[in-house]
Amino acid sequence: MTALIVVEGAAILLLGLLVVGLLRSHAEILRQLHELGADRDGDIGVTTPVDLSVGGSTGSAAQDVSGLTPRGEAAAIGVSGTGHDTLLAFLSSGCLTCAGFWQALGRTDNLGLPTRTRVVAVTKSPGDESQAAVRDLAPAGRTVVMSTQAWQDYEVPGSPYFVHVSGPNRRVVGEGTASTWEQVVSLVARANEDRMARTARHQDDEPAGAARIDAELMAAGVLPGDPTLYPTAPPVSDERR
Repeated sequence: MTALIVVEGAAILLLGLLVVGLLRSHAEILRQLHELGADRDGDIGVTTPVDLSVGGSTGSAAQDVSGLTPRGEAAAIGVSGTGHDTLLAFLSSGCLTCAGFWQALGRTDNLGLPTRTRVVAVTKSPGDESQAAVRDLAPAGRTVVMSTQAWQDYEVPGSPYFVHVSGPNRRVVGEGTASTWEQVVSLVARANEDRMARTARHQDDEPAGAARIDAELMAAGVLPGDPTLYPTAPPVSDERR
């Protein structure tokens, strides 16, 4: 009987050690996957749709993109301060989800985006990406730049990833990932509509604000044409009187 108890105790101990070992192994696997970016919307094809209008008018400052074309020529793309918007499509050659976006960019129409919106596909530099593979994927007539620096400037977590830049405002107005090109088009269109609505509200508020100021001045006895509204010299302080 005592021997049986000893055997059972040893078996339980071994089982416990086995469970601990499995847990540690599982934790180590998760840690390594995290370091590889498996929990991001990245190169393994995991995508979580994100509203591209999240940036709003207070988005981060836009950065111009410079690097190489898939054929090895120097390229510099103006993004900030332009008269149009730019949609930066951060893609890679090995991302399964990116394949659909490469195919969509091969279309000859305007891709369904709002007018005055330019699309630029951005991969990492030749040192971090297969230049030959990108050259094979690059659609004719579309701008493709290989620039790891651009990925760093826009803090891109993985591919596919899209950054919507307002050239006139020099700001990022939205960013995120998507699973289809149609989804990207819908989100960009909605972001533009939201931005136009904000602009319209701001313009509507300006006359109301001016009228309110005029009313307050008149209530204080300051009528239109009052000389105090058009000073010709700096006011004299009490100390100098």
